[in-house]
Amino acid sequence: MSTPTTVIHSARLVSGHDTVTDAWVRFEGDRVAARGIGADWRDTIDADASVTDAAGRTLVPGFIDLHCHGAGGAAFEQGADAIARALAVHTAHGTTRSVLSLVTAPVEVLAGHLRTIAGVAASDPRVLGAHLEGPFLDHEFRGAHDPALLRTADPAAVELLLEASAGSLRQVTIAPEHTGAAEAIARFVDAGVAVAIGHTGADFATSLAAFEAGATILTHAFNGMRGIHHRAPGPVVAAMHADHVTLEIINDGVHVHPDVVRLAFSGAPGRVALVTDAMAAAGSDDGVYQLGSLEVIVEGGIARLSQGGSIAGSTLTQDVALRRAVIDSGIAFDEAVGALTVTPAAAIGRAHDLGRLDVGYAADAVLLTDELAVDAVWGAGARLA
Repeated sequence: MSTPTTVIHSARLVSGHDTVTDAWVRFEGDRVAARGIGADWRDTIDADASVTDAAGRTLVPGFIDLHCHGAGGAAFEQGADAIARALAVHTAHGTTRSVLSLVTAPVEVLAGHLRTIAGVAASDPRVLGAHLEGPFLDHEFRGAHDPALLRTADPAAVELLLEASAGSLRQVTIAPEHTGAAEAIARFVDAGVAVAIGHTGADFATSLAAFEAGATILTHAFNGMRGIHHRAPGPVVAAMHADHVTLEIINDGVHVHPDVVRLAFSGAPGRVALVTDAMAAAGSDDGVYQLGSLEVIVEGGIARLSQGGSIAGSTLTQDVALRRAVIDSGIAFDEAVGALTVTPAAAIGRAHDLGRLDVGYAADAVLLTDELAVDAVWGAGARLA
């Protein structure tokens, strides 16, 4: 069977902070096979190729979401069918690769979810693996995590989670100030898992020490942690200081003020990853939902715990995050695209094959209108939306 060929031509191509006009790309199978400028794309294809004229529109790499819990009324903890339902919502909004995030639960339960995600990832290229957002979090800064299920990290729990993931655990969030955290960070890093600092009461020095010990991500910067004070700069400034650290930002207009989003881009150039932290209500209606073991009420698209009122994830999609970055925060378009593509790819060690529309990279692309609305989506070479 011949490899399917797709050509998208006459586009304004924005990839890896480069902008090229009248550009074309050719996909063969699940990879970018060639790219160029002008009309010579006609010389590279056969009569059976799928051809899209992108004139007047912008082509960017597929969006990568490092932190997402669900959509379409479904949470990733609910099994393979729920994962597919949630991913369909995000795919329609330009997300072609996702790390599936799990909220705090008993370790044995989390192990079961990890096994399910590993199985889905083996057959669905949209799934990059799993992110454990708990249970190794701080009680005071727990946000929408069940306080009864929080715990410190111990070697047995860490090994069980690593074994259950079968190599598909991509990220784990840890509060570095607690007993066992240093040893857990070292073990996860040794296993190739990106360690994130978050839901933490750590100060600047403790956060910086964790980053120096191998942590490389700050989970939803500014949320679930101490803020910036001029004499106590906290985890956000520690992450800006450590130039290998990626700062996640939930750019929904609720979690972080637009001017603070701009501050993050200025303080950590090239190191901001726009994430959704979306829960089941994304792409669905207001109402009552579950986030792990906790009840969430969504009103006006804002999710909060029914008990205590803590923000409980978001209803964000990545195309909206892009528009907010450009329009509300004044971020340069290529920088905002980078925060959805090259930066998250690098954060999980996939800079070599994800996040760019270069030869040899994954054939993931989003076609955008002048209003930055999603017009078409390709993932692993296939037209998805």
